[in-house]
Amino acid sequence: MTHPTEPPVLGPLDDEGRALIFTDARTARTFSGTPVSAEELTGIWELAKWAPTAGNTQPMRVLYVRSDDGRRRLLPHMSEGNREKVAAAPATAVLAMDTDFHESLPRLAPHRPRTKDRFADDAVRREAARYNTILQAGYFILAVRAAGLAAGPMQGFDGDGVDGEFFAGTPLRSVLLVNIGHPGPAAWHARQERLADDEVISWA
Repeated sequence: MTHPTEPPVLGPLDDEGRALIFTDARTARTFSGTPVSAEELTGIWELAKWAPTAGNTQPMRVLYVRSDDGRRRLLPHMSEGNREKVAAAPATAVLAMDTDFHESLPRLAPHRPRTKDRFADDAVRREAARYNTILQAGYFILAVRAAGLAAGPMQGFDGDGVDGEFFAGTPLRSVLLVNIGHPGPAAWHARQERLADDEVISWA
């Protein structure tokens, strides 16, 4: 592994980039009929994968559901309020945690040869997998926006049902679903209030 001799020069994202990813972005409720290609979906992960996880554990796995058959298998496991959204979305990402993520650590963190042993305990490993997958899910949503697409994250689904349908016999467990596509008519709710700075920030 090589290290640069000089630190990189960092600069702020411009206003257009901030608006695209943060200030103007909303959770999409409807999507247009414009398809989303496999290349675009792969590109989302190509962005998201560079964001940090604890010890470079990278436990999140992504299943893209975009075929008619895949959607037919997924829809019965959605809550009633989310079923129509999934049916209309060009693609739905099932974000799952790999509870055996530690098997990849000798390759992902070779500079820490004992890291895999830290996760020998199932409970410890599962907690780390869930925490870091949720962290990666946040990155994933921002990557969808950075790719010029709209994201509609959802928790209203039967996790056991989804896991049995798509991940039976594997160490993968679903955590979050994200509809992906180009926004359709009336895609956004009105912007909701955010907490004020002095309600969130404290100083020590």
